[in-house]
Amino acid sequence: MDSYPQLDPDDGEVLDAEVVVTDDVLVKAFALGPGAALTPHEHADSTNVFHVVAGTVTVIRGDEETVVEAPGVVQHDRGVVHGARNDTEERAVFTASLCPMPGSG
Repeated sequence: MDSYPQLDPDDGEVLDAEVVVTDDVLVKAFALGPGAALTPHEHADSTNVFHVVAGTVTVIRGDEETVVEAPGVVQHDRGVVHGARNDTEERAVFTASLCPMPGSG
């Protein structure tokens, strides 16, 4: 089941929406159109967990890449550079959960 039909990106486009925002956690949904990429970045003070909920995402962790199909989960420890890319012709959707909430510490 596709939980994020409102996120309908064009080719090469990344759309996102906040799903949960509390004092200690942030959950965002990301939809990647074909060929789109979420630029690699890091969160020095938060653990980040990707939950792939639709399609296939190429997850980037440092110098490594892993193809993750829905349903799939990938944890990124604090300070680990991570990103995502859609190498398919279909939309890919994942959530990213950050805990603790960036800036809450």
